[in-house]
Amino acid sequence: VFFALGALRLSKHRVLTRNLAALETLGATSVLCTDKTGTLTENRMRIAALYAAGEVHRVGDETLPEFVHEVVEHGILASQRDPFDPMEIAFHQLGQTALRGTEHLHATWTLVREYPLSPELLSMAHVWRSPDETSLIVSAKGAPEAIVDLCHLPEAEVQAARAAVMALGNDGLRVLGVASVRFDDGELPSAQHDYAFTFVGLVGLEDPVRASVPAAIADCRAAGIRVVMITGDYPATASAIGRKAGLACPNDVLTGADIEQLDDDALVTRLRSADVVARAVPEQKLRIVRALARDGGVVAMTGDGVNDAPALEAAHIGIAMGGRGTDVAREAADLVITDDDFASIVAGVRLGRRIFDNLQKAVTYIVAVHVPVAGLSLIPALLGWPLALLPLHIVFLELIIDPACSVAFEAEGDEADIMSRPPRPATSRLADRGLFLLGLAQGVSVLAACLAVLFVARQQGLGEGATRALAFTALLGGNIALIAVNLSRSVRGDRTKRPTNRVAFLVAGLATAGLVASLVFAPVRSVFHFDPVLPLHALGAFAAGA
Repeated sequence: VFFALGALRLSKHRVLTRNLAALETLGATSVLCTDKTGTLTENRMRIAALYAAGEVHRVGDETLPEFVHEVVEHGILASQRDPFDPMEIAFHQLGQTALRGTEHLHATWTLVREYPLSPELLSMAHVWRSPDETSLIVSAKGAPEAIVDLCHLPEAEVQAARAAVMALGNDGLRVLGVASVRFDDGELPSAQHDYAFTFVGLVGLEDPVRASVPAAIADCRAAGIRVVMITGDYPATASAIGRKAGLACPNDVLTGADIEQLDDDALVTRLRSADVVARAVPEQKLRIVRALARDGGVVAMTGDGVNDAPALEAAHIGIAMGGRGTDVAREAADLVITDDDFASIVAGVRLGRRIFDNLQKAVTYIVAVHVPVAGLSLIPALLGWPLALLPLHIVFLELIIDPACSVAFEAEGDEADIMSRPPRPATSRLADRGLFLLGLAQGVSVLAACLAVLFVARQQGLGEGATRALAFTALLGGNIALIAVNLSRSVRGDRTKRPTNRVAFLVAGLATAGLVASLVFAPVRSVFHFDPVLPLHALGAFAAGA
């Protein structure tokens, strides 16, 4: 019941639950590995800067200078004609606004061949044929280091390009290189490296950090949850975005190339300090998850691609992106974020902690409330007294206990320190010794009060029916008080800030109304085998139990 209602609550935060058990684990998360694009950022790309001929042009409302026209032209040619990727959409949007009416847009050209992106070469190229020329135009775009490598630039130009990449990356821009070549030698080569590309320039794309992210990451840090950003971006770009997002150590960057050089033990050590992983490929996520788990962390991992599925399966909690994620990633995940927003993940962690807290409160209550029920059933019989509880009374009590321990405790709000305490250890148990002893102590105190009421009633010469009525009244008062004291572990000052638990009030109200009916109305009283009692005696018994 807790997990089902928890899944319903989580769906209101745009998080869908595919594995109910993950809700409990979610509250123990100590490391949260997240993508950058679309999760920490808005995934709304805009070309903010262009670099060509040794100069950087910041893109605004003014017209583009001629020296950067070819950068946009070949960036469009290296993209899909009908793009869905936000980066390629950004190229087309800038082209339609800044190059409309120029010779740099080629709607009539025919695509001859595509060279796709690969882990070995982070660049893609398109080969085009114009209607009136025999030669072909090849346009490529990709990681700046890949494009520089394809162009075989002299060292001076390589250093100039790297400086420009670093400057754009430090502004938090995602940087792509653009290259082109005219080809008229007959059969097309099998690889991009076989072309004699000419370096055209660089493109800096801006993808703003979501407004909700800095506060969400601050909540994670306060809760003792470490956030690790994993991205395919250039290290300087990743570090800048990490700073804007509020990561603890954004300048400590681990790259995919570094990961390839590290063995498993060295990777565990390196990941203890690196909060940013740049130039990573999806296959490396699995090693990162295993290394963090091996170091004792409870790892939540986000992913959206087909290649992310192994890492999502290996993580303690796999989180797929519902907006841009693949079916494979969603099938492998425990949770699906429908809006791809990092803040929704943090809301899920908060709810996971709340569920575990409330489960422990319910278990304490269950232990406590059954001690006086069992005691009042057994002890009078052992002492030779008339039975204090009949089967009907126990059924009535269970009609209170069942909704209280499930619905009422589940509806209780967050504790005041829910996101300011460290994650619970992965080895922690739902019902530990301390929790059991607390429930036992509470139950014994209620039992003692009920037995005291029973003893005093007998000493005053009350009949069996009246004695039973007062003992049951004391037990019900203790039951309602057990609900009240176990609902929250906050101090009284903090409780006043918590929302009212209407379900608990409803359960307590119905229980009290049933008790009053059984004491006041003769038909109900006869069903419960009670005799009339004085109101003052009933109030005293209720207060004793409470």
